[in-house]
Amino acid sequence: MQFSDVIGHESLKQRLIQEINGGKISHAQLFQGKPGYGTLPLVLSFVQYLFCENRQESDSCGTCPSCRKVSFHQHPDVHYSFPTVQAISKTSDGNIPLWREQLAASAYFDLNHWIRFSDSKERKPIIGKDESQEIVKKLSLRSFEGGYKVMIIWMAEEMNQACANKLLKIIEEPPEKTVFLLVAESDEYMLQTILSRAQRVTVPRLSMDDISGFLRSQYNLGASQADSVAARSDGDLLEAIELQTNLGDKDENREQFIRLMRVCYRKNVLEMMDWSEGMADHSREYQKVFLRYALHMFRQSMLRNYTEDQLTNVSKEESEFLGKFSRFITGNNIEDFMSDFNGAHYHIERNANPKILFTHLCFQVMRHIHKA
Repeated sequence: MQFSDVIGHESLKQRLIQEINGGKISHAQLFQGKPGYGTLPLVLSFVQYLFCENRQESDSCGTCPSCRKVSFHQHPDVHYSFPTVQAISKTSDGNIPLWREQLAASAYFDLNHWIRFSDSKERKPIIGKDESQEIVKKLSLRSFEGGYKVMIIWMAEEMNQACANKLLKIIEEPPEKTVFLLVAESDEYMLQTILSRAQRVTVPRLSMDDISGFLRSQYNLGASQADSVAARSDGDLLEAIELQTNLGDKDENREQFIRLMRVCYRKNVLEMMDWSEGMADHSREYQKVFLRYALHMFRQSMLRNYTEDQLTNVSKEESEFLGKFSRFITGNNIEDFMSDFNGAHYHIERNANPKILFTHLCFQVMRHIHKA
């Protein structure tokens, strides 16, 4: 993968290029950010530039033997580690064909996508102790081509403690010309001893212009529609792709949101229960899209209140509703709304009971909307 294939992040690309050309490559780096920001694509393009035999000023050549091997994920000195379902394979090697297939389709994917792609039963994958032994074994050998050896650990936060502890020594004192590239969405569950040994590369969210341009070129969206989706995606390309896939549901999401706010404001418990049961009958993907739409509407309400409608990005129908509704979203309750709806999205992804979840959410909305 070349840097030109990575969406946005021009200044970060230049920094990575300078690191390689300056010969100051940190032996362990942690690329941290949401998958939709482009963490893995940046790592893959960084590795291809590192191995390129004919480096250009701003990118790898893409045509030399090393570039071709890296781009097809078959370079003998580039190794991959990623979460696997232990009942299928205790190490990444058993899933390498699927991993290459996924990367050939797109390097922009998250853990949930990988779970669905790699296991029909959608079981929880981890990076276990057997994987750490395999990593140490691979990196203890001399490189096949006499240059760098690279270990890419994707979703490094999924390493269990036994695995992480076994890797501490080799990450701290790796063999010559060995580079660890860890990719993680969050460092919350990573050992501090691992974090202290790695140079952090923070990958920021993508700009609205970058995402809008991608949607216009890849999905033939009009400028207004692409900008609207980009504004709702919060800098996350995967979020934007999912939102554009569900554009046809936008009107229904708006009506669902309006109804929820109205029945909660009126404290009509019977209608609140009816709304909850109706939402619980929808698919989980529909429920997640609705919750993200609601978060978007809360953010737009705050923008309307504090910027005199200068920065809002909504349709005509949404604007008419916000003209009456936004005054109910204030500094007194915005954090509560955001916390509860983000929490609901988190639990829906983890198969929470939707009827219980949306019933609880209704009563929380009723409390918060009267705090304004």
